[in-house]
Amino acid sequence: MTVLIPFASLSPVPWKNGGGSTTEIAIGPPDAGFEDFEWRVSLATIEKDGAFSLFPGVDRTLALVEGHGMTLDIDGDPVLITGGDPVVAFDGSSAVTAKLSRGGSTDFNVMTRSDICYHTFGRRRLSGDSTAAATFVARADITVLFLAEGDTLELSNEKERIGMVRYDAVVLESGSRWKLEAGQGMIYIVDVWYHGDEEDEESYE
Repeated sequence: MTVLIPFASLSPVPWKNGGGSTTEIAIGPPDAGFEDFEWRVSLATIEKDGAFSLFPGVDRTLALVEGHGMTLDIDGDPVLITGGDPVVAFDGSSAVTAKLSRGGSTDFNVMTRSDICYHTFGRRRLSGDSTAAATFVARADITVLFLAEGDTLELSNEKERIGMVRYDAVVLESGSRWKLEAGQGMIYIVDVWYHGDEEDEESYE
């Protein structure tokens, strides 16, 4: 079943340390919390330097959406996140501290519990003089598309048509095929694979 998640319908939750907020986009199972989720996708706004929470047994990917980025100290190793190099993957049990570069940062976050499933992360740019069209097939157990850049994106197939604006997300039915249309934009693609279902894995970079 395909589910559109309008960003306007979501509410940010402030962090206890006052350093930012997180807006949960999608989680599995739907009623899961921090202790028992299998996978989770969210958007975070970081407003000041500070440490990340620990998530033992969880694999994480962070991707810059807006801002000048930051330097992440991951177990003592610095990693610079910028518009030119916007993605980093790390273990949720790592000690991570963020130092912002010239102001706040908005970041897309993916978490998967490693003993149950894992994720792949990709980006696809849609661009053209008027409308660029591309075909996309959801091959994973769970596929989430997130409109990271661009005003609008339309997904369509023979059964339905879905309109998205920036920061909207959609969870696609496994095996479904879509036409993607946007004037200009960048989509982030999260594929969640449960162990034993990896044979159709595909990269979207």
